[in-house]
Amino acid sequence: MSKRSEYAPGEFCWVDLATTDVDGAKEFYGHLLGIDAEAAPGDPEETGGYGFFTKDGKMICGFGPTQREEQPSAWSSYIKVEDADETAEQVNEAGGQVHFGPIDLPNESGRMAVLQDPTGAFVCINQQQNHPGAQLVNEPGTWTWNNLMTRDLEAAKDFYGKVFGWTAVHNEEAPPGVSMWQVGGQRWPEGLGGLMEIGDGLPPDMPAHWQVYFIVENADESIERATSKGAELGFGPIDVPVGRLATLVDPQGAVVSVFESHYPEPR
Repeated sequence: MSKRSEYAPGEFCWVDLATTDVDGAKEFYGHLLGIDAEAAPGDPEETGGYGFFTKDGKMICGFGPTQREEQPSAWSSYIKVEDADETAEQVNEAGGQVHFGPIDLPNESGRMAVLQDPTGAFVCINQQQNHPGAQLVNEPGTWTWNNLMTRDLEAAKDFYGKVFGWTAVHNEEAPPGVSMWQVGGQRWPEGLGGLMEIGDGLPPDMPAHWQVYFIVENADESIERATSKGAELGFGPIDVPVGRLATLVDPQGAVVSVFESHYPEPR
């Protein structure tokens, strides 16, 4: 299902990019993914320079400038919740931290907060109002997947289970330390994100983090397009049972992953 008009509580509903160079990021992702960029409606002083990447006139993700001089460029993932304030309390009770918010967003878009799980990974919550979330997903040029990289699988399972009602399911086809998050009675192969252990083969200083994946037609060609515009290849490309993937560092320093799907049609 590529067109979306609503999301259930506990699902990822949005991703956005905070970047040190908005114009550079718009040019880079337009070239990499074949998408357009437009400013959010309203007074730019109120929206903070926020905007939307779009495809065929539909919102696929957001972008905006970093808010502090020392803030690095980064992609963020948003989980839909019914009550941002209540969820923020649950985060603290479950051993996480709320670093920002909850606050109301411009244009009555919703109410959001930035939290950090007990393993160190940052993720956002959004009590949706007028903002529908990503309207187009799981097809070339759009967001498709979120994956938690962490060194403490059990702490992650406990936290996200308590706060969002998630369970982590390991499929026998997957290697050890790799699971899929599910919620609301989902069954394999459905899922809302991945969980992967940061093993010995990865840099020892790699922090826990949520990865953001975009669908591309061809992973190798996308790597060439990205690196020709100043990006660096961070990992891959590698083949997995459902496709081919790689992780890039964009010219502004944000980490983003691309995925060439081997599914016959958008999921």
